[in-house]
Amino acid sequence: MRTCRGPARRTQSSDRSPTQQREQQSNREPSMIKLSLQSLCYRDTFNAGKITMLEIIDKAAEYRMDGVDLHFTHFASIDDDYLEEVKQACLKRGLHMCYIGVSNNFGKTGAELREQIDLMKKWIDVAARMGIPMVRTFGSWVPDGESDESAWPRLVESTKEVAEYGESKGVVVGLHNHNHGCIPATGDQVIRLLDDVDNPYYSHILDTGQYLGSPGVSLGERGKEDPEWNFYGSIETSAPRAVHVRAKIYRIASGEEAWLDYDRIMPIIKNVGFNGWMSIVFEGQDELDEPTAVPLANSFMRSMLARYEM
Repeated sequence: MRTCRGPARRTQSSDRSPTQQREQQSNREPSMIKLSLQSLCYRDTFNAGKITMLEIIDKAAEYRMDGVDLHFTHFASIDDDYLEEVKQACLKRGLHMCYIGVSNNFGKTGAELREQIDLMKKWIDVAARMGIPMVRTFGSWVPDGESDESAWPRLVESTKEVAEYGESKGVVVGLHNHNHGCIPATGDQVIRLLDDVDNPYYSHILDTGQYLGSPGVSLGERGKEDPEWNFYGSIETSAPRAVHVRAKIYRIASGEEAWLDYDRIMPIIKNVGFNGWMSIVFEGQDELDEPTAVPLANSFMRSMLARYEM
């Protein structure tokens, strides 16, 4: 079973950059990427009151998956008894708890921004109590009338505070490129933010469908790629820094993802020596019901991992 530890702080004595370390790893034996189920795959079913998080954990075991990503809205409680129940449910099914997904917005100001920072800290505490190694964070939705550049320092300082808190608790904070008008919106912006925050407990959760230009992004016409932004290039830019990959699925009725080209994406991930967790994240509820789609997505991603020996 994979074990997860907090990263060691890099020192000036290191003579290899993260990219060089990835390149060295890519020349080794084929990786053994493990699949996890993002609980938001059952977003509509959960919101309709037809499934609980514990039942989603059962689904992950039924599909022979290796782990689960738990969205913060799916927790029925954060009382000790409930958190222990979730933890034991995963342990008994052989499932790793990869991260807790938290939805924040560091574009807020004043008291509202403080609420967002405190929200992240609250769920870092929950992760620490459960032994979950990482929480997911977003960047900023820039308020109307403000530029990305003027909002950037606020994003950096808020994230620094959260990353430092995560470090104090032994929990990594993972930056998710989640673009529906949010920054960071491109691979270059993700790298910039990671470097500006510069904390070993601040890392990157790479979402294959959420860079600007992707068919899954709500800006522009959904379902159509915007080549002006080259979102595959953004994936390539930030992939060397990723510790977790969210494999987005939008259209799977045929048994193969139709909006994203995984024959382009998988080699990018493989070539940087990625050997972490990959979540299945279904967001095609407008086309196909979740109970039908999730098994199809699971089979498809397994076939892609086999095709590229990952």
